[in-house]
Amino acid sequence: MSNDNRSAAIAARLRQQIADMAPGAKLPGVRELSKQYQASAATVSGALAELSALGLVRAEPGRGTFVANRERLAEPDYSWQSQALGRVRVDADRASRLGGYGTPEHLPLSWGYLAPELVPGEELQRIGARAAKNSRAWTMTPPAGSPDLRRVVAAEYRADPGDVLIVSGGQQGLVFAMRTLAEPGATLITESPSYPGAILAAQSAGLNIASVPSDEHGIIIERLADELDRSKARLIYMQPSYANPTGTVLARERRAQVIELAAQHGAFIIEDDWARHLGFEGPAPAPLFIDDPHGHVVTVMTLSKPISPGLRLGAIIARGPAGERLHASRAADDLCVAPLVQEIAHSLLTSSAWPRHVKRLRGELTTRRDALISTLYSSLPEARVTRVPKGGIHLWVKLSHGTDTRQFCAAAYGAGVLVGDGRHFFVDEPPAPFLRFSFGAATEAQIAEGVRRIAQLSEAG
Repeated sequence: MSNDNRSAAIAARLRQQIADMAPGAKLPGVRELSKQYQASAATVSGALAELSALGLVRAEPGRGTFVANRERLAEPDYSWQSQALGRVRVDADRASRLGGYGTPEHLPLSWGYLAPELVPGEELQRIGARAAKNSRAWTMTPPAGSPDLRRVVAAEYRADPGDVLIVSGGQQGLVFAMRTLAEPGATLITESPSYPGAILAAQSAGLNIASVPSDEHGIIIERLADELDRSKARLIYMQPSYANPTGTVLARERRAQVIELAAQHGAFIIEDDWARHLGFEGPAPAPLFIDDPHGHVVTVMTLSKPISPGLRLGAIIARGPAGERLHASRAADDLCVAPLVQEIAHSLLTSSAWPRHVKRLRGELTTRRDALISTLYSSLPEARVTRVPKGGIHLWVKLSHGTDTRQFCAAAYGAGVLVGDGRHFFVDEPPAPFLRFSFGAATEAQIAEGVRRIAQLSEAG
């Protein structure tokens, strides 16, 4: 999805081309290379900058870009780093699938953000231009965030504004919460399957991860109780509303049971409330935070999902000493989120454009969800939709027994379609072959074309 991958691909092809050119030879101009590779001037310039950094070409202002002299450099020896760095914490394969991957030409049938046409772009441009003129946008806020924005967030969670900590997106909030609430080597329990970003956050914090299966009503309480007894874990990661990837909503009777278990074991629940504004049939269930007066629930919310992936803004809501520790650690970690971003978020959330945007999203996402399900049923009958989600942007699909999802996703990628490999949503081995499809980033036409290409691959296989 990022042009960075496109620039890297062009740089690789140019590298092969200049290998056969003499030192001092002039490369074609940016305009000519743009036509040759069917890419923007900015993308080609990025590729040339990469080659320049490697010492393969040199740019001479006003004259052009030339092949550099090929001085033989000493082969680097990085062997010492492995010993110095110690054991690998973060799963590189899983990390490579989180965030921007693919090219602009790929059909985004697995992507965690909204399509450009669903982003309230005109409102953000208008509000952003006005916010930039406000002197508050260019001065420091307290490390905890803008008092006005904290009051708006707190109201939705029936919290004190002092319990709210503004962070740069939900992913940073997860890393920060896990790192602050537990020491390296401690155990975190997650429902399974789970959001890969949460697994990476736990790995980054040096935590051991134990998984507990979920069903159509959310995490299985008896299995959670057994795992708490076995592992002595003090952290539980959950998505009570429209879980990624399954779309599951934690059943009403299980909500109280989860909080009761946390209280019995002196544990924290990290509530990932990423999809609060993405319900299709009215508002999402109330956050667990509201039902917990004793500070067992620490909630992480994000505005990047329902507004724009470029609006990197979220919040952690926590009570008691846990909240105080999070606030104290925040000053050491990052002095504040960009005040301009906070001003834009506050202005949007308190404007009449916000409820209109949420209402529009509800209709658009429902239509795209239904289109994806219908297309899968008609074109890929061996794929079984595990449940029809009532919110969020993802669809969890089970494939025929014996399907190799790694190969399936690689083939889909080669056909220009991004699909989520179900392996990345499990801490351990997946119990069956699954794929995650997303309907938030693709138009109905893209959904139809993407599934058609995948169906062709299945027929060919």
